Amino acid sequence: MTKHSDFTKARKSPFWSETVPPKIDCQQLSADLSCDLAIIGGGFTGLWSALKARERFPDASIVILEAGNIGNAASGRNGGFCAPSISHGVSNALARWPAEADTLIKLGRRNLDELEEDLACYGIDGEFEREGKLNVAATPWQIEGLKSTKASYARCGIQADYLEGDALKMRLNSPKYSAGLFEPDYAQLNPAKVVDGLASAALKRGVEIYQYSTVTGLAPAKNHVVLATASAVVNAKQVIMATNAATPLLRRLRSRIIPIFDYTLVTEPLTDAQLSAIGWQGRHGIADSGNQFHYSRKTADNRILWGGYDAIYHFGNKRDEALQNRPESYRRLEENFRETFPALPDVGFSHAWGGIIDTSARLTFFVGMAMQGRLAYALGFTGQGVSATRFAALAMLDMLQNVKTERTELRMIRSHPVPFPPEPLRTLAVKWAQNDLAHEDKTGRRSLMLKTLDRLGIGFGS
Repeated sequence: MTKHSDFTKARKSPFWSETVPPKIDCQQLSADLSCDLAIIGGGFTGLWSALKARERFPDASIVILEAGNIGNAASGRNGGFCAPSISHGVSNALARWPAEADTLIKLGRRNLDELEEDLACYGIDGEFEREGKLNVAATPWQIEGLKSTKASYARCGIQADYLEGDALKMRLNSPKYSAGLFEPDYAQLNPAKVVDGLASAALKRGVEIYQYSTVTGLAPAKNHVVLATASAVVNAKQVIMATNAATPLLRRLRSRIIPIFDYTLVTEPLTDAQLSAIGWQGRHGIADSGNQFHYSRKTADNRILWGGYDAIYHFGNKRDEALQNRPESYRRLEENFRETFPALPDVGFSHAWGGIIDTSARLTFFVGMAMQGRLAYALGFTGQGVSATRFAALAMLDMLQNVKTERTELRMIRSHPVPFPPEPLRTLAVKWAQNDLAHEDKTGRRSLMLKTLDRLGIGFGS
């Protein structure tokens, strides 16, 4: 009989937040000010933007305006997977931008190298571990998918090892999966520690950070942009909008992303014997091959983080904070966990939480300009922003400087995803796509609708 946990006792906040000291005390903006660069949003994108701007402009006045606590949204609620990709993986690059796929792959891997170097340079102990990722398959069609991915990796010069039998059991021993593809060049980190480290590094370098300072409006002026908050006004020569899944301040962007809720469980710490029972001896992360997929990894104290599968959209782009707690998703995640790890029937869960993913219709972020070239924005990371936010920050700064770089010349950067339809068609389209994706997971057959979306370069995922 499957054990069902009492999730009323699980802490409903991200496990990561308990691994860092109390949040950096940055006050609310209370007086008008002027600056060279104002950054809206204090998550990964905004913090990378501030630090990289400081490297380029040592004497510039730089201000971050955060609506809540630094890193309290997606940047502090994710699983900490840090991909060597800016394009939602190699397969997505090959399918959507074949002419520049080699460049996208090269820049993605370089970005991860440089991110690792930056963490060392800034003295950030973010529990960065470049120990690889195991992709696992449970059905014949998923196995064929892994073999196809390995072939694509080989064409691109990327190392990956196809595993079955005992070779797979040395990485993961679960009756659910019969094949795996291990890619060694993949990383993970502690999101809260990285956010805390980036914020501390920014403050040390003279960046001003204001919390609980929601920007409610933007207006172009003669030589600057006016940012309105509840208590003060900021006049900025240039602006970066790094608001992730929040409602975009620029109205024309509101149909380019939708907020998708994703949920996560974290177990109590596992013993060496328990980890041995499931064959998970390394520090690599794991993800399965379904459209409705799970991702899992170990924390520093050997808990298992188990997330994904449910991707929930609420009519009208609802983003209510209460929706971050969804007991039915926790129960479904637990059932899938017990099915995957039957050797761990009594392991309990200490944490359960949700968060919002800013999903675009092509699965990758996009970058653009507004207000006569004084404002840059990046959004649409679709659950792959831990490393890609750094690259997006650099691309925005390139654009604000009006310089051509390898980043700004990318078609992926210069193009925007197609908009989502208005309600109620939006909800109907999302549900239709989700139902067809679930059917494909069960049967291996891709529907006509999904094939049509593929041809149009439109996707749905997280």
